[in-house]
Amino acid sequence: MRQIILDTETTGLDPSQGHRIIEIGCLELVNRRPTRRSFHHYLQPDREVDAGAMAVHGITNEFLRDKPRFADVVDEFMRFISGAELVIHNAAFDVGFINAELGRLGMPPVTTVCGVLDTLLLARAKHPGQKNNLDALARRYGADQRDRTYHGALLDAEILADIYLAMTGGQVGLSLGSEDETSGEGGGRSDAIRRLAAGREPLPVIRASADELEAHELRLQVLDKSVGGRCLFRDHD
Repeated sequence: MRQIILDTETTGLDPSQGHRIIEIGCLELVNRRPTRRSFHHYLQPDREVDAGAMAVHGITNEFLRDKPRFADVVDEFMRFISGAELVIHNAAFDVGFINAELGRLGMPPVTTVCGVLDTLLLARAKHPGQKNNLDALARRYGADQRDRTYHGALLDAEILADIYLAMTGGQVGLSLGSEDETSGEGGGRSDAIRRLAAGREPLPVIRASADELEAHELRLQVLDKSVGGRCLFRDHD
């Protein structure tokens, strides 16, 4: 499963009013694991950035003057996201801007090459009646340790990745069945499993790699912060 955590910064709030994307940040997950592949560009929008938007992200008109335009990076962008599921907070906003940029180039909507998962809708279902913006979720899931004096697309994508993985982690059930399930001969399922295992070669022991152990420790740190102490998983380390 390939997913792209995506965020944008823009000149304003409404692409129908001619507002444009000025920053795109994307991170790749494969089977819920960060791959360290990313896509990130600042973009020249060919218009002024609204003062209200600048107050949020801190990206100035002067800074953007020598940056590439969306048309210059669109092929790289589409290669990076094609075939993946986009994970976006308030997806209607970002997808609306991306589709407006693609439309200017005569290209079809982004949903023709990607699925979209909106973490805002997911958060509202999971936490009804609570604040579910990115800042509130970052505090709730212990992903607020980064400096967010200003919003930035790549920074927000990193935070959203932490939030998404924490919000959808859950416990995977490993039960093979209850003891009262029978094998047809009056014995429990566990008896049947032991009989099968008796005539089998010992299973190989596959130990976690250094990268996997590092990722596990980072995940435990997020859980520690979310519970305000030491998470239960550490009792089994």
